[in-house]
Amino acid sequence: MRALLCLLLSSAAVLCRAGVILENGGPIMWSHATDQLTDLPITEGVLTPDPWHYLHRMSFYRLLIASTNPYMSSMGPGENMSPIWGLPLQLGWMLSSGRLADPTGSTACGIPTGDTADMCISTSSWWGCVNYFNSALPFLSAAKQGFMGDGVSVQLQVPAGVEEYCTTYDSCKAAFPDAINNWDMFFQGLKESTSSPLPENEKQDAILGLYWKAQTSSIAASSTCINKLGSYSSVEKNFAQSWLNAGEYVAAARFQSSLDLASQFMAPLPGRILKEDDVPPNIPDLTAEENHSLYIFSWMRSADSFLGGTLVNLWRNAMCSVTTRESGREMLRQLLFNTEYATSSFLTIVTSMSTSCA
Repeated sequence: MRALLCLLLSSAAVLCRAGVILENGGPIMWSHATDQLTDLPITEGVLTPDPWHYLHRMSFYRLLIASTNPYMSSMGPGENMSPIWGLPLQLGWMLSSGRLADPTGSTACGIPTGDTADMCISTSSWWGCVNYFNSALPFLSAAKQGFMGDGVSVQLQVPAGVEEYCTTYDSCKAAFPDAINNWDMFFQGLKESTSSPLPENEKQDAILGLYWKAQTSSIAASSTCINKLGSYSSVEKNFAQSWLNAGEYVAAARFQSSLDLASQFMAPLPGRILKEDDVPPNIPDLTAEENHSLYIFSWMRSADSFLGGTLVNLWRNAMCSVTTRESGREMLRQLLFNTEYATSSFLTIVTSMSTSCA
């Protein structure tokens, strides 16, 4: 087991020292994923993909983007403007950074071998578990809402002995009604947007509001993954919690996670699993940008914790209009990319914005 764990850590370090987000201009192994439903397994007329195979899970996203693009004209010109692009980019980063592998080291699942037929996602991975709720659930909802074709029935595969994951639309709705209902509302809202009289910028904002409400409800549902965090170092656990906290700000600002914008924001994410002796933001083998992002994520969570959750609430209150959300997205960009942008300025501006919205 010790040798296997060493292999896991060394593989992540070699592959991802600089953090890999894009491959040939798209998410990692995007060209190997399918945009044809019939390429996925079908058993007795029921679609039976395996969400614990990386390429099947990536195919969920490719199918989602292809089927919803006709309804995304308000996002801007071209096929790369959908907010859904952020999810496959996130999954690719998890793969390239070693975060989809078995953190216990007891299996080789998730360790890259170069064989596309052998690309399992470990059911012991906290990251893989959290992503399940933002891949399987929207795919099941989209199929139910007719985006995969008329009458498509889906039964997701699950590894033997694993019982904590829902595998059908009905079982997921019973276990996580808020998440499924919000994804349903997002897909229904897309269809309705084609006949909406709203100006394009307001239509875009409304679609993004539905999208982020669905995604945050999936993240809330993924709280069932919490026990899997125990297999990571305390530094990685702190980063994971800070990553979730940062998502609250991104969602409230209704970030348009297009292919270009999402890849820019994900580029500074740490390119490997953090170890017990790592001391952010001074980790020698990570880039200055990666260290800075770790500092900012940690600061945002610490400030929110110190204020008893007030900072996130202030931020949500401040994101009360199309205009303030545009300002909020720019503030997040400054925090992440401008090392001269003072965190104290962020607090002052957020407090002022939230007051003006009241």
